[in-house]
Amino acid sequence: MDSSIADRTPESGSTDVENRRQVLDLLLGRRSVNVLDEPAPTGRDLELILDLGLRAPDHGRLRPWRFILIRGDARAAFADRLVAAARRRDPAAPQALLDRYRAWPLRTPLLIGVGAVVRANHVIPEGEQILSAGAAAMNMLNAIHLLGYAGMWVTGANAYDPEINASLGLEAPSRLVGFLAVGTPRTTAAGERPARADHVVEWEGLSRVT
Repeated sequence: MDSSIADRTPESGSTDVENRRQVLDLLLGRRSVNVLDEPAPTGRDLELILDLGLRAPDHGRLRPWRFILIRGDARAAFADRLVAAARRRDPAAPQALLDRYRAWPLRTPLLIGVGAVVRANHVIPEGEQILSAGAAAMNMLNAIHLLGYAGMWVTGANAYDPEINASLGLEAPSRLVGFLAVGTPRTTAAGERPARADHVVEWEGLSRVT
C-alpha cells in the first residue's frame, strides 16, 4: 500500500482520523503501575473495559475468555486462598512471603482474573486459545489506561497454581493467563519507551533475523 489512512480518507473524515491518532498517542503513554489507589473503575467504565476484552482476536470464534472480578470484601477471602496455596506449595514458606501474598489483594482496588476456557483436542490449537485470552488482557489494559485508570498484568506462582485456578472456576486444561491489578495511579509520570530500532528489523528474504 502506498497511501496512508489519512490519504485514503475523504476530507469529511479527516477529523475522525485525527481523533484516532490522538487515541494512539495516548496509548503510547501506557505503562504498568503497581501502586494503585481507589477508585477502581465501576459502572459504565468497567463495562467498557470488559467489552474491549471481548473484542480480542478469536480464531474459530471459540470465545475462550473468562474474566473474574475480585473486589470489595471478596479480596480478603482471596488473600486467604493465596496464602493457603503458598503454604501447600511450600510448608516452609517464610512469613514475609505469606504477608506479601496476603497484602497484595487487600491493597489493590480491583483484581480481574483473566482466564482461557480451553477446548482440548480442538482443531484450534490450545496455544491460540490461550493467546486469545492474552490479547483480551491487553485490550483491557489499554482501555484501563484510556479511561484514566492504571493497571498491571501479574502472573507468578499463584497464577499458575492449579488450586487457585480451580477456585476461580478454571479446571485444567483451562487456565489463568494472569491477573490485572486495577485502580487509580498515584502518579502520572510516564515510563521510558523502548527504542524502536532495538526491536524492529526489515526482512528481505536473504538473511536470518537475529
